[in-house]
Amino acid sequence: MDWSRAKSVLILAFLILNIILGYQLWLDVREQLSSNLDWTSLPEDTKKQMEMKLIQVQGKIPSETPALIERTFQFVDEEQDTKRVDLPAPVSSQLIFNEKELRKALKDEVPMIERYVFDPATSPPTSPDGVFRLQYMLDNKWPMFEVSLELFYANQNIVAYRENKVIELESKEKADKEQKVLPATNALGILIEKFLPTGSVVKEIKLGYHGQIYNETLVTAPAWRIVLESGDIYFVNAISAEVYHPKGEQQKE
Repeated sequence: MDWSRAKSVLILAFLILNIILGYQLWLDVREQLSSNLDWTSLPEDTKKQMEMKLIQVQGKIPSETPALIERTFQFVDEEQDTKRVDLPAPVSSQLIFNEKELRKALKDEVPMIERYVFDPATSPPTSPDGVFRLQYMLDNKWPMFEVSLELFYANQNIVAYRENKVIELESKEKADKEQKVLPATNALGILIEKFLPTGSVVKEIKLGYHGQIYNETLVTAPAWRIVLESGDIYFVNAISAEVYHPKGEQQKE
């Protein structure tokens, strides 16, 4: 065997591999940098309103505008909203920050926990009700803002849970109703110009599914959830641009 030739081939192979890995890393970094915008991407009129109303946007503004559809769900148990289940043994509340370990610890009690993701925006560190909230991820990607798993904690341990399960109702016209969603910059602009109070600080902007409950049926549409530093939350329908504020009435742009 010509070892000199073999050595040259191996060196060349490793060089090509490093180039490929480096290129992939560059693509990943570029995608990450371009996946979010900041307040400077907002229209000039909106930025003027921000200045006049002393509004700050500290959270990143997503740039994604996927084509989504309205979807309808049925609650599995009409008493899910009030049913709290005590755990047979307490689980350390610190696991909430370790997704893998949390799922491992609760998989026997909550088989569907793989479908949930912790939602820090609705689970502040000083939560007065002692509840961690996890959102159900539709298609393993889109959070359902009305479907959650609540983990009750006390003395630094998770001691009980409450889960409101849903099943999706099939739509015969599903494929015909896909629409590209309203950009996050547009949704945020609507709120800044017409709804947010003076001095508001926007902490988070997230795309998911928001809806209304009618006789145990949940009718949802794609929506942007905007969370303020105060804890206040607004929803902007990503199709119709209607604004919904849980503390007030549904409002149209």
